[in-house]
Amino acid sequence: MNQLLLQFMLVPFLACIVLVLIHSYLGIHVLARGVIFVDIALAQIAALGTTVALLAGYESGTVAAYVCSLAFTFVGAAVFALSRSLRERVPQEAFIGITYAVASAAAILVIDKSESGHGAEQIRAILVGDLLTVTPQHVAVTAGIYAVVGAFHYAFRKRFLAISFEPDAPEQQTRAAMFWDLAFYMSFGFVITSSVQIAGVLLVFSFLIVPAVFAAMFANHLRARLLLSWAFGMFVTGAGMLGSLQFNLPTGAAVVVGFGIALVLAAIARAVMTKMGIGSDPSALSSTIRHP
Repeated sequence: MNQLLLQFMLVPFLACIVLVLIHSYLGIHVLARGVIFVDIALAQIAALGTTVALLAGYESGTVAAYVCSLAFTFVGAAVFALSRSLRERVPQEAFIGITYAVASAAAILVIDKSESGHGAEQIRAILVGDLLTVTPQHVAVTAGIYAVVGAFHYAFRKRFLAISFEPDAPEQQTRAAMFWDLAFYMSFGFVITSSVQIAGVLLVFSFLIVPAVFAAMFANHLRARLLLSWAFGMFVTGAGMLGSLQFNLPTGAAVVVGFGIALVLAAIARAVMTKMGIGSDPSALSSTIRHP
């Protein structure tokens, strides 16, 4: 494979690694909360904000477009935080699914009114992004944003872990708990707004969910899951990008498909291990993961 092409892919690969590091951590929370599609819903809301900014005359990647996208994402975060108090009557996934559908339809309506005449290209960019155009400066700024979010979550990790892993505890039914839930979704919004601009909705969703699901199949403890999801995410991302080069495929779509193939193989391996009695009893998950 041409060495020049490999060097060309270095910055996009670094961008993906930055995304894997933060999304794998958030994915563990998402699995614990049972709100699997919250990421793709917030990503679609962020994409809607970017689309509205484009209609208003602001180019994608500008500060104005970012602020518009972030504002839309914060509204979605507030809706999800408030819907938590209604989960006894209506599953939170219902609100997430409705939000995703409405945001998707609204984006199509906005694109239809756009005068650019490139609606199909805009929809494609929303779905799979354009990794190959990312710059080192963009990666550095994004990494800085994620570092701040990561430091925030580390500083208040006990509160965030308690809300995610022990949602039915009495202390999680207070207004203070709702505030921390809102803080979780708003920090999530910062991550998603930056991620969608780089990788698109589908790849961002894959970074969030697939490594966390893989880790959940093979590890019980929080730290082990985090390390395993990081390793899995980095390896599959690299393999998917190399595959896209080898077979001349769209990079983002190739990485998403790579995640799907890798997860199927992992599920088969997990099933074989279970059949042979190898590994921990899955029933131990609830007792070990709650007390990191």
